[in-house]
Amino acid sequence: MSIDKNSAAAAAPAPSSNFVRAIVESDLAAGTHKREGLPSVITRFPPEPNGYLHVGHAKSICLNFGLARDYQGRCNLRFDDTNPEKEDQEYVDTIMDSVKWLGFSWEQGGQEHLHYASDYFDQLYEMAEYLIEKGYAYVDSQSAEDMSRNRGNFSTPGTNSPFRNRPVEESLQIFRDMKAGKYKDGEHILRAKMSEDAMSSPIMTNRDPALYRIRHAHHHRTGDKWCIYPMYDYTHPISDALENITHSLCTLEFQDHRPFYDWLVDTLADGGFFQRPVPRQYEFSRLNLTYVVMSKRKLRALVDEKIVTGWDDPRMPTIVGLRRRGYTPESLQLFAERIGVSKADGWIDMSTLKGALRDDLDPKAPRAIAVLRPLKLIVDNFPEGELVECSAPAHPHHPEMGQRSFPFTKELWIEQEDFMEVPTKGYHRFTPPTADKPGARVRLKYGFVVECTGYDKDENGNVTAVHVNYFEDSKSGTPGADNYKVKGNITWVSASHALEAEVRLYDRLFSDPNPDAGGKDFREVLNPNALETVTAYLEPGLRNAEPEQRFQFERHGYFVADRVDSQPGKPVFNRVTTLKDSWGAK
Repeated sequence: MSIDKNSAAAAAPAPSSNFVRAIVESDLAAGTHKREGLPSVITRFPPEPNGYLHVGHAKSICLNFGLARDYQGRCNLRFDDTNPEKEDQEYVDTIMDSVKWLGFSWEQGGQEHLHYASDYFDQLYEMAEYLIEKGYAYVDSQSAEDMSRNRGNFSTPGTNSPFRNRPVEESLQIFRDMKAGKYKDGEHILRAKMSEDAMSSPIMTNRDPALYRIRHAHHHRTGDKWCIYPMYDYTHPISDALENITHSLCTLEFQDHRPFYDWLVDTLADGGFFQRPVPRQYEFSRLNLTYVVMSKRKLRALVDEKIVTGWDDPRMPTIVGLRRRGYTPESLQLFAERIGVSKADGWIDMSTLKGALRDDLDPKAPRAIAVLRPLKLIVDNFPEGELVECSAPAHPHHPEMGQRSFPFTKELWIEQEDFMEVPTKGYHRFTPPTADKPGARVRLKYGFVVECTGYDKDENGNVTAVHVNYFEDSKSGTPGADNYKVKGNITWVSASHALEAEVRLYDRLFSDPNPDAGGKDFREVLNPNALETVTAYLEPGLRNAEPEQRFQFERHGYFVADRVDSQPGKPVFNRVTTLKDSWGAK
């Protein structure tokens, strides 16, 4: 069976309107961000290199890179690497690979728009000194406990630090000594002073936010050059401004951080560090998907506690896990387009993601036959040692994808569910003969019509084989086939020619749609049936399946040759998804 992995590829989804696109189009019409030599739309995807990306990040990637693509702009990939104790080159590498796999690039016009916050450490430090000199920042020497207590809460205003009015020269000297390594971790911290009454602000993030902390830690890019590191909320807006970002898109949890974002870039623009217009931040709702957890801490717990086999376990919502499961980049782009972009927080059911996946795979996945729970079928009147070649289309709606062929022999494999000793009402597969009627006639799909004549059992009463006779003139595709009218039509493979293969039947990792809601321990709602491994028998052409090649196994769903464990001539298959969403019925 010769199959093109890329045949009948689905077209990219057409973009739909949303409030972010409306903002961008309004800015384009007004010429808000028109600057010589620069696109009028520059976005960025700014992950922290401290973990693996998940499906929520995929939504952000599709939004940021998609806007740049659709409005002839560009999207920067920037690593906000300001926390050296949790960051690693491993995460940088996998993030870059995930963005490329999703179909996006940070290269434009021969230039690579790949950035790191650590590239700006010298400029960030210079701007911090400027803020101190202008009275917009001070060094706070409170203990962490006192600082937390004096910050107040949502119902209680904060209390000014006793160091808030520290002389500029003193703050500047301590800050320089912090940089020189003269203090221990936590001894001092640099904080912003947005206004005289900032500690009374109803917005907690306005209450003298931290700008720099002491961390004697090795950085994966800058080594041991620095022992003070800028905070994310300080670094992010400055990085945006240095990169001429026009629309800084983030999730709703950063909405309260916007006043500081605006204040910081405006203040530094007034100081001559940036040209106007400066970037502006816009928030959209994060992806809340049922039956998964997306907290980095909880995902790491799944890995560290060996609940899953790793970050790329096909049950994980990580991009590497989804890829290994068999998801396509196009299906994730289609999913992101369907769920849209809004400010309304809500939940997206897993079935929406699965639906996008099926819609993408259906027109391009070649068909194949697999018997997952095998039962021997013996054709008693078929000659021993002979075979008849049968054929079927690689795809029923795409004849250009060609034909596949497989042999019909005396012994076959069928599914266990295709035989029933005592049939229930409406059952139209194999049933044995009785005193008052013959055994059921069934068509072996793409093959012959056969009639059940009996069955074998072992000493424990288990059915071990079903016996049938075939009708030689009933082969599918021949004139004689029309002479036989049967209700049952089942899949099968030749016992002597089938490929024996490991098949992994994956399902949702959790049995609860909200596994970490209401204070519950997500470990207590793990789905015990999230993975079942079976030895299956597949039509012989699948022997040459390549890693990441996807198929529809007739009756069973969509499957992919595992990208890690498959070997030449010995593929291992993962179930990507079933043909229909049956989870609600469960």
